[in-house]
Amino acid sequence: MSDKEQSTTMERILQEITAVSRRIEGMDASISSLTLETKSMRSDIAGFQSRVTGLEHSMGSLETQIATSQDRDQDLLYLRSKLTDLEDRSRRDNIRLLGIPENEEGTDIQAFLSSTLSKLTSLDFDPPLKFQRAHRVGLKRCDTSLRPRPIIACLPCHNQTRQILQAARNHGPFRTGQHEIRIAADYSKDTNDRRKAFLALRPSLRQLEMKNSLFDPARMWVTKNGVSKDFYNPEELKLFLDSFQHQPMDSISTSCPLDASGDDEGNPQA
Repeated sequence: MSDKEQSTTMERILQEITAVSRRIEGMDASISSLTLETKSMRSDIAGFQSRVTGLEHSMGSLETQIATSQDRDQDLLYLRSKLTDLEDRSRRDNIRLLGIPENEEGTDIQAFLSSTLSKLTSLDFDPPLKFQRAHRVGLKRCDTSLRPRPIIACLPCHNQTRQILQAARNHGPFRTGQHEIRIAADYSKDTNDRRKAFLALRPSLRQLEMKNSLFDPARMWVTKNGVSKDFYNPEELKLFLDSFQHQPMDSISTSCPLDASGDDEGNPQA
């Protein structure tokens, strides 16, 4: 091989080595860039992990707060039910008279009630009727065309209260002249609201041919085909009626047979 050929070969080899070196330098730069990106990603991942840890702690705190809130809600519901029960018990000797015209009681409301109740119920009270207190509810009305205010009376003898309410259920409403007078038990607002909600569902019960009775203080008894069930919450009864087509009365396992004639605290309705 001549010197010229050797020189050309060497130049070619040097050019290839230079090209390889440049490629290696490029790869080194890329590796350095990847290294920096990897470090940045590691830093970001560490930040994300820190945030996730913080979120997990926050979620744990929120779950604790939610559980505490739910416990408090349950406690509040329990206390509310207890207060309602206590209020209903404090009213158990009260009766409400609806429809008595304003000022008809005169100046002695207790004497008026004693005479009126004896006449309306045809009961011979022994001892004679006496009242711990009796009064109209609400502000006095000058306009006699408005509905008269109810009268609330408290009797010291619970047996007499039961006798009057039973007579009202059996024979009421009563009429005196052109006036219709109703006698009812006195309940707390919560209990009254539940009773009204139960009564609003009676058309649906009749449509489904279900017998029902509303018992004191707010318990709806429903029966069909010899199977009975109690409801203490109107919403539960509404859900039951809505799903009745998917859950026939015969399939209810939690049945409790009751006397279809009811008792002295409720009247059955077909």
